[in-house]
Amino acid sequence: MIESPESSATAEELDASDPLAEFRQHFELPDGVYLVGNSLGPLPKSARQFVETEFNRWATLGVEGHFTGPLSWKDYHHLVTKQLAGLVGAQQDEVVAMNALTVNLHLLMISFYRPTAARHKILIEDHAFPSDHFAAESQIRQRGFDPAQSLVTLAPRPGEETLRPSDILATIGDLGDELALVLLPGVQYYTGQVLPMADITAAGHAVGATVGFDLAHAVANVELQLHDWNVDFAAWCTYKYLNSGPGGVGGAFVHNRHVSDDKLPKFTGWWGTNAATRFEMACDFDAIPTVDSWQLSNAPVLSLATLRAALDIIDSAGGIGAMRRKSEQQIRFLDRRLAAQLGARIENLTPPEMGQRGCQFALRVANGNGKAVFKALEEANVYCDWREPDVIRAAPVPLYNSFADIERFVQILDRVVDHEVEGPGA
Repeated sequence: MIESPESSATAEELDASDPLAEFRQHFELPDGVYLVGNSLGPLPKSARQFVETEFNRWATLGVEGHFTGPLSWKDYHHLVTKQLAGLVGAQQDEVVAMNALTVNLHLLMISFYRPTAARHKILIEDHAFPSDHFAAESQIRQRGFDPAQSLVTLAPRPGEETLRPSDILATIGDLGDELALVLLPGVQYYTGQVLPMADITAAGHAVGATVGFDLAHAVANVELQLHDWNVDFAAWCTYKYLNSGPGGVGGAFVHNRHVSDDKLPKFTGWWGTNAATRFEMACDFDAIPTVDSWQLSNAPVLSLATLRAALDIIDSAGGIGAMRRKSEQQIRFLDRRLAAQLGARIENLTPPEMGQRGCQFALRVANGNGKAVFKALEEANVYCDWREPDVIRAAPVPLYNSFADIERFVQILDRVVDHEVEGPGA
């Protein structure tokens, strides 16, 4: 096999040839090595200007800001629709920015979890993010069913860390006509595993279930084609790889074969009714014939302003395709440097296959002293995060992380693992 030129390239060489290198300058990064964009993305510099614009409009226009000019607040959420649709592989009538992730999951499950006495089970993963587990469990209870009977969890095989795609599909087939809803992550938050979303959707539909995804760790990390995959619904946050800031507005997708289905149960609000007649204040709900009909309230403009800034940077960088190409380079580089520098002292739980991983690495310290190593990284100004029981998550993000960041991380990790190798109290 002929090795690619990057297989032996140094961080300096890779940074010199990186077409996205300049985009690091578009962000305000904490001092040190910031590898925790999988939890909270850094501040886009232009976000200050976007928010200041809305402060100025508020100060000078007051309530008329809702109706004045191309930035009118009543339509402000539409300013991000095209860009979000591009990132998730959707039609524009299928995507809306609204609420927060778990709120959107609840709203969408009202429509897409429709249990019957025979078909009432929800399939989630055993290590689901707690909010997803809580949402599924509470939806089951609200419909009068028992989570002990209706909530089914997928776990890796004994001794394994990630889900085998074949096991996911087999479980869906085994549940068959008892399965009402498949609710899985696009990217698993703990291990960083990318699940086979197209195959899961097809398998769910084959047994008559609906299929939804939590894309919190997938949007702007891996390439998505929600419309073509025929996914029923999805929800995500925007404060990770979309850099909208803490508590930033969420996003939702509903396939357009569903958006005008007036038989779908739905929680409704003022902002989901016909925009042309909304201010006539009638109490007859006239659903907007797009995903916008799932909206309850007007948009959080200041939060959307920061998201607009981040999305414009992503567009300037060439979108998710360009970002993913660099991300794959960074993944291979970090794989190579970890193997060369740390060997068996660090285990990566993330699957090795490129199609099953995004930019996040789930690292376990082999001697079991991971928390001490994590604290030592913090003291060295390396920003990662810790997830119980024993994983350090590190995510080189292509928009603002350099190959030099990765090299510095490896060197510091090598030093602190050696320092902590004898364990606490030694």
